[in-house]
Amino acid sequence: MKYRSIAAPLLLPLVTFGIYSLVWSVKTKNEMNKNGTAIPTAWLLIVPIANIIWLWKYSVGVEVFTGRALGRHAAFWMMLLLGSIGSAIVQHEFNRKVSPAPLPTPVSV
Repeated sequence: MKYRSIAAPLLLPLVTFGIYSLVWSVKTKNEMNKNGTAIPTAWLLIVPIANIIWLWKYSVGVEVFTGRALGRHAAFWMMLLLGSIGSAIVQHEFNRKVSPAPLPTPVSV
């Protein structure tokens, strides 16, 4: 999983009229599937009712990927009801799982 800014899923959907939400969902889905989850194709996002089922499967993948740090119910309801804010919280949990490389320590002379 790639380390991403929390501001991206929070603010970019406003600028891109929601398109970035789809891009973020697809990218994170693919990365989670590479790590052993079984989230179905993202084409279901554009089908009414099926997009809610897809979101549930995605939330199950979030729970598996984060090692239950964020439960499926919490992820599902946050993303469904809060939209971009819920996505930012999920991204925060992803970032905690894949913390960035530590900064080099300065050498004192």
